[in-house]
Amino acid sequence: MSELIIGPLSSNPLISRHPLNPILSPGDVPYGPAMVFNAGVTKFKGKYVMVFRNDYGDEAKQLVAPHHTTNLGLAFSDDGIKWEVQPEPCWSWQDEEVTRVYDPRLTVIGERCYMCFAVDTKHGLRGGIAVTDDFRSFEVLSLSLPDNRNMVLFPEQIGGKYIRLERPLPVYSRGGNDRFDMWMSDSPDLKYWGNSRLLLAVEDVAYANDKVGPGAPPIKTDKGWLTTFHAVDLDRSRGKNGWEDSWKKRYTAGIMLLDLQDPGKIIGRAAAPLLSPEASYEISGGFRNNVIFPGGMILEDNGEVKIYYGAADTVECLATAHVDDLLRLCLEGTKTS
Repeated sequence: MSELIIGPLSSNPLISRHPLNPILSPGDVPYGPAMVFNAGVTKFKGKYVMVFRNDYGDEAKQLVAPHHTTNLGLAFSDDGIKWEVQPEPCWSWQDEEVTRVYDPRLTVIGERCYMCFAVDTKHGLRGGIAVTDDFRSFEVLSLSLPDNRNMVLFPEQIGGKYIRLERPLPVYSRGGNDRFDMWMSDSPDLKYWGNSRLLLAVEDVAYANDKVGPGAPPIKTDKGWLTTFHAVDLDRSRGKNGWEDSWKKRYTAGIMLLDLQDPGKIIGRAAAPLLSPEASYEISGGFRNNVIFPGGMILEDNGEVKIYYGAADTVECLATAHVDDLLRLCLEGTKTS
């Protein structure tokens, strides 16, 4: 399969990067990770809560430690901008089968906080769901078959079912190394999942040629479920682009609107990226440059939408827009950059 080269992309002018970006960097964390990124963020019991991914290594020498040195950190905030990082990681799951846990996504359902996550195991990458009331202990409710990840939960039941978005990794059946799409499944109890169906495919997104998948958990509006997603394009002519020997991919953030009663129906989608790597902390100096990955989204009472995203797989950042602008962008579409 020949690769379509995407070319230059830009962020939509309706969204603004926060002037204090990055809002969380490795130096803010007292136990010395080399990278902090891909956080789940929500409001829970009157506080903003962030669970973030820590990866370890030597930042000065641009060396990454083995995968088993990944864990999850915890921070709280009163305003969603300035964060108080807790003195120790909140979760590091390792046993005979599991080698690391990472990429948390937080969703409050009722009075409890649920966390989707990825785990590397000796027999494949799996997606999981856990529940916590205090971010000190986590009860694992379910783990998928290999290979699946990037799961996010809707914040309420729809038609009597819990709904999740996910990105399985069907390398064999899609005819190449990467060709990963966004799917959705439902569950009666958050433990047993099925009725899986395709929601958004790579070929549906003009600025992707490699994979698309969930971003932050959806937020409810009167027009539908506002939903971010990540889109990836591959260009083999790209250079080193980070600490690795080579990094040929670019991650951008898209946005779409799903039907309130039938979230398997896309009722609007912006034709161009919402966020594309442009700022210095997104395109240089990181483990993997040219990466934006949304993992948290909060709708404030004044209509502001806070979108939290990992940048360059190294720091955590914040962008904002008004909900009405995002809804209009989805429903009216834009010209592809």
